[in-house]
Amino acid sequence: MLKTTALKRGAAVAACLSVLAFAGCGNEGDGNDTATDTTSESPSQSPSTSESSEAGGDTTTCEYTSDGQEPARDVDPPKPEAPAEDTLDATITTNFGDIGLTLDAASAPCTVNSFVSLADQGFYDDTPCPRIGDQEGFGILQCGDPTGTGAGGAGYSFPDELSGDETYPAGTLAMANAGPDTNGSQFFLVFRDSQFPPSYTVFGTIDDAGLQTLQAIAKEGNDASNPAGGGAPNKPVTIEKVTVG
Repeated sequence: MLKTTALKRGAAVAACLSVLAFAGCGNEGDGNDTATDTTSESPSQSPSTSESSEAGGDTTTCEYTSDGQEPARDVDPPKPEAPAEDTLDATITTNFGDIGLTLDAASAPCTVNSFVSLADQGFYDDTPCPRIGDQEGFGILQCGDPTGTGAGGAGYSFPDELSGDETYPAGTLAMANAGPDTNGSQFFLVFRDSQFPPSYTVFGTIDDAGLQTLQAIAKEGNDASNPAGGGAPNKPVTIEKVTVG
């Protein structure tokens, strides 16, 4: 599973074929091939969002609560009312090139709401992506921690948005976590079809040009500090900025 260790945790990406924890996806992980923000380990359906239909369209009330940790950067939590329909375009600009995203607010409104809020506040600007997993059965780049340790976050967490039918083919954008309902700021970008359990909220897709950028990053290799889950990229990967819209 993809985890973040200690609610400022080490994210790990867990593969179905062999549970690999991928440290750093949500926060720092412990070296398996999994994407997790580390705090508990099984996925769960979030019971804490409610949808309402208003003149402005469908909305959801989200719960963002303190995770007990100091944020890696000073940011405000997102507003609780989130759009629950349509998609948004976003771009992650890296030192390797752009990664274009389509954010799915209809399927994961609270997750998209958080990502957009953090992006608008500059939380992701000039931050490293500390881990890449490029093993048999999965391929991901983990980002979203300004400290670059895999243990940093935004100081709040929020519940999963899962159907139980999630899959993680190449081109998937998903949250790292530390167990059920421990999403924070860390996320992972899938560049190869990956066999993970349906434990990680999927909140968007990556465009073809973005996949090429990710392949270029993967080609540089990693230090393989964690044999099961990859390691730090051999050539540092930096998110220069995230632009929404």
